[in-house]
Amino acid sequence: MQKKITIFLPYNGFNYTQKTVDSFLCSGQVEEVYLLVTKKDVPGIKKCKILFVENLFGSATVKEIIAKSETEYTAIVKQDTLLELGQFALERFVSIAENTSAGLTYSDYYEIKDEVRQPHPTIEYQEGSLRDDFNFGDLFLFNTAAMKELQFDEAYSFSGFYDLRLKISQKNKIVRIGEFLYSSIETDERKSGEKLFDYVDPRNRATQIEMEKVCTHHLKTIGAYLKPEFKKIDFDKSDFKFEASVIIPVKNRVKTISDAIQSVLKQKTYFSFNLFIVDNYSDDGTTEKVEAFAKEDARIIHIIPERKDLGIGGCWNEAVHHASCGKFAVQLDSDDMYSDENTLQKIVNKFYEENVAAVIGSYLMTNFKLEQLPPGVIDHKEWTPENGRNNALRINGLGAPRAFYTPVLREVKIPNVSYGEDYSTVLAISRRYQIGRIYEPLYFCRRWEGNTDSALSIVQMNNHNFYKDKIRTFELLARKKQVRSRK
Repeated sequence: MQKKITIFLPYNGFNYTQKTVDSFLCSGQVEEVYLLVTKKDVPGIKKCKILFVENLFGSATVKEIIAKSETEYTAIVKQDTLLELGQFALERFVSIAENTSAGLTYSDYYEIKDEVRQPHPTIEYQEGSLRDDFNFGDLFLFNTAAMKELQFDEAYSFSGFYDLRLKISQKNKIVRIGEFLYSSIETDERKSGEKLFDYVDPRNRATQIEMEKVCTHHLKTIGAYLKPEFKKIDFDKSDFKFEASVIIPVKNRVKTISDAIQSVLKQKTYFSFNLFIVDNYSDDGTTEKVEAFAKEDARIIHIIPERKDLGIGGCWNEAVHHASCGKFAVQLDSDDMYSDENTLQKIVNKFYEENVAAVIGSYLMTNFKLEQLPPGVIDHKEWTPENGRNNALRINGLGAPRAFYTPVLREVKIPNVSYGEDYSTVLAISRRYQIGRIYEPLYFCRRWEGNTDSALSIVQMNNHNFYKDKIRTFELLARKKQVRSRK
């Protein structure tokens, strides 16, 4: 039987790598095993070849892998961990790859935590799956011929592997096998809410800059890159009674809603503003708290929608399309607080200063006592006026608080969902208009056990990520159409 796979896996000298290698070699599918080593003093493993590399994920490593592999398929293990193949796993990988002519094949897998095996399903790859942290699992099977056809014009220290899979996707199918074909030990045991902000951690800045270059090049290749050309806005054309409206959708936040409301009411501005609280049928005492505030301050508009099928986005639409909504609609979550009394004025000023259709601020991560939590300030400095709307397709969030020019927001409309509605809206607006950024923290994002993303299950995380990938897919198609229309 012809052996069809060459294996490449990271190796730091740990004993469990021998078990991983044995698992591969027992299949009868593997021609050679290469150990990717960054240190010179690690012991060898029988039947394996050592391949010294400077960086596991750099372009030079990718090129070495492609050059060394002479089999029909090339398997790459993403991290140095114990990996156990399931029954006939490699045979299944090869069979699916052959039958689908896939350039890259991946599968569901099991995670081993504290010696307990838990299923970890992955999600389908889409054209909009541009996130550099898309979870393929730990085992990738590439078509070697497809890899050898690729041209690598730039050298990357951290983003070679990301560059590889985007290039593969341009001419080849990426296929998911919805079966649990192997097990691996999970090395990152943080809760989902603690992983959310890795991509804005200042320690990862150099990597993020490289990732942006890779993604931008990909967008240019597939015809979805937007040049820094934006539609101008005439703010004088609109006629609004109020200059701004703060919008707080809320459901069952009796512990936090009072702080949010008070942080709005104390705002000092040179213009008139009001506060919409869209109460989505709270039953924990939130409604009564809001009613009490509304009786004391005429600026508060308390809405209980007639519809009972609304998510957060739908609640936003209720306020935005209300006759008393101001020229600018400004976000505040019911968990959070503006950091000082000048936040609203700073946001509105930015609209006029830069002629933008939306403004995104920055925030400080805190606990309930307003004590700073890691990673601290979330400022999304990866957004640049020239390339921000292109790079926005790579990252999974855009920052907060968000504010919008109401006529544009009424035209775009917000998806009636409770996750990703803000991301979808900013992407759509940025297709035509410039987005303004404020890099100083404008509010406190309070993390507590009641946050909706504090500790999501794998299924919930997958649902969220699949939806955002779908948003990106829709947006890519729209941008390709826009680019074609301008030629």
